[in-house]
Amino acid sequence: MAVKVISPGLSTSVQDLGRPGHYHVGIPEGGGMDRFATRIANLLVGNDPGAALLEATFMGPELEFTQAVTVAVTGGELPPKLNGEERSTWESFPVKAGDRLSFGYLKGGARAYIAVSGGIDVPLALGSRSTYILGALGGHEGRTLKAGDELPIGQGSGRAGRSLPANLRRAQSAPSELRMLPGIYWHRITEAAGKRFFEETWKVAPEADRIGYRFRGGTPLEFIEREQPFGAGSDPSNIVDACYPYGSVQVPSGTEPIVLHRDAVSGGGYMMVGVVISADMDLIAQLQPHTPARFVPVTLEEALVARVEGNAALARAEEYLAG
Repeated sequence: MAVKVISPGLSTSVQDLGRPGHYHVGIPEGGGMDRFATRIANLLVGNDPGAALLEATFMGPELEFTQAVTVAVTGGELPPKLNGEERSTWESFPVKAGDRLSFGYLKGGARAYIAVSGGIDVPLALGSRSTYILGALGGHEGRTLKAGDELPIGQGSGRAGRSLPANLRRAQSAPSELRMLPGIYWHRITEAAGKRFFEETWKVAPEADRIGYRFRGGTPLEFIEREQPFGAGSDPSNIVDACYPYGSVQVPSGTEPIVLHRDAVSGGGYMMVGVVISADMDLIAQLQPHTPARFVPVTLEEALVARVEGNAALARAEEYLAG
C-alpha cells in the first residue's frame, strides 16, 4: 500500500474517466465530474489522462504516503499542504515516503482532483476504477473513503515541477451561464413560462451531488393543460417513462430544475425541458450551493461548435504539457 487515509474529508472517492457503454442497463458512465481537471491532473504527474485519482468535494482529505510519488491537485481551488506547507494547485510536486498531504479551506469551485504518479491502483469494475456510490460499484469497496483506508498505487515515474498556466484553464463567469438545448418536451410548457425560464437567475440548491444538481429561486413553470396519458402520473410534469441523457434538465412539478450529472439514473417519469450541452458539464461540477446561474438557449449547431471549442481548449492544454 502506498497511501493511507488519515482523514477522508467530506466526500472523497476514487474516479477516472468513467465506464461508458452500460447506461442502457442502468449503470451510468460516472467518472470525474470535471473531465478537464481530471485529465490535466493526471498529465501533470505523468499519468495517462484516464488514470484513477481522487475526487474531493468541498473539503480535502489528509493522506500519508509510504513511498515517493509525484502529486498534483487541480479543479476547485482547494490549497494542498505538504507537511503543513502550502503548495500550488495545477502544479506537480514531489512527495517522499512518510510525508502527509492535507488541504486548506476551499477558496473557489467545489471539487478538487488529486492525482498521484502511477495512479490509484484499485481493481477494475466493468473496465473502470471509478466509484459508483449509488450502486456500490468500483473504486475502493464501492464507497467514499474513510479513515484507515489504504490505497495501492501503480507504477509510474512521475514528473514534478510541471504546471498549467491560468490562461489555459477554464474561465468561469458570474453568474454562471449554462447553455441548454431545449428538448422534445419543451412544448409542454407555455411560451411565457419558457421565456421566464431563460430570463431568470437561479441558484444552486444544497441538494447538489454526483447524481444531479438542483436549482431554485425562479418562477415555477406553467404547463399547457392536457389529459395525462395512460402510464403517466397525475402531476403535469409527469410523462410515460423515458430515457434520460446526461445533462438533461428535469423540473419536477415545474418548480426546481435538476440537471442530471455523471452518476444519474438512466430513465424515469419526469419530463425534460432540455439538456445542458456537454461543453458546460464540467462547469456545473464546480458550482457551490447558492451560486447564481442562468440557463441560456442554444441551437444544435451552436452546441456542436461549443463542443469543438472545448475539445480545442483541452488539446491546447495537453500540447502545452507535452511540450
